[in-house]
Amino acid sequence: MAYDGKILRRALRHFEEDRRQRQERFQDRREHIYRRQPRLREIDAELHSTMGRLIAQALRKGQNPRPAVESLRRENLGLQAERTSLLERMGLPADCLEEVPACPLCGDTGYRGGVMCRCLKRYCAREQQKELSRMLDLGGQSFETFSLDWYDQEENPELGISPRENMDWVGRACRRYAAGFGPGSGSLLLTGDPGLGKTFLSAAIAREVSGDGWSVVYDTAGRIFERFEDRKFGRDRGEAVEADVRRVLECDLLILDDLGTETATPFVSSALYTVLNTRLLEKRATIVSTNLKIPEIARRYSPQIASRLEGEYQVLPFFGEDIRKLKKLRERR
Repeated sequence: MAYDGKILRRALRHFEEDRRQRQERFQDRREHIYRRQPRLREIDAELHSTMGRLIAQALRKGQNPRPAVESLRRENLGLQAERTSLLERMGLPADCLEEVPACPLCGDTGYRGGVMCRCLKRYCAREQQKELSRMLDLGGQSFETFSLDWYDQEENPELGISPRENMDWVGRACRRYAAGFGPGSGSLLLTGDPGLGKTFLSAAIAREVSGDGWSVVYDTAGRIFERFEDRKFGRDRGEAVEADVRRVLECDLLILDDLGTETATPFVSSALYTVLNTRLLEKRATIVSTNLKIPEIARRYSPQIASRLEGEYQVLPFFGEDIRKLKKLRERR
């Protein structure tokens, strides 16, 4: 799961802040217990001292350390018993003075064996959803709120299926895609006229996939191609443009929205081919949303691009009446 640096830095900042606050709360709680029973502070200091003497005796040369170690061990056990007894009389558990990590898997380090722990992945997922929410209505656009009521039940004579039946199939395909997302999930092409739910279902997929801990980048085709132009023509020589291009190419799921609304140029066609081809070769999933049909894509960009989309992507067609217009009509009534 390849989170880009911006998301990871924010996640780590919140992760460390939460860990610091937990440590402060523990210190305050321990100090409160020590003030109630000062003998506990003395016992903990003695226990710490005993452990140091145990180690020193074990390492001492020239004499048998076993008698001294056994004596120190008995002293240690006696102190622990006194400690437990005092805590019981205060109505507190025996381990209340021990700092327990929130995550037993990684000990609150965020990593296990050099691999990101699931506790830190949750922080990354939250930060990623915040990022996505700036462009998508992740709160309102979900599979649970997706409604077929806006799609006509009358059969389209040319297609032999009604818009509602078609969208029922499309919606279920998107649900399956999001639920089973992982390496080798493949890519989707959402194609159809404006106002039919392409962005809505893209957002629903983004919500589910990012919530499962996968890195997701959502952006319009125009903005993505602008960053490629910035890098190509040196309009932005900083690290930000390189990071933006890298995350487009390397994220687990790229959602490229509104393909066809940007200005068509040879450079745009080249950048689009780079994005699609690179991600296909590296088996990274992509969702392309467009108002264009396959023949229009071939004319606007290139036959090679159209061939990759038609041959390598699962094509999900959208048709029916513009939902935004239908909603406006309903509001006027």
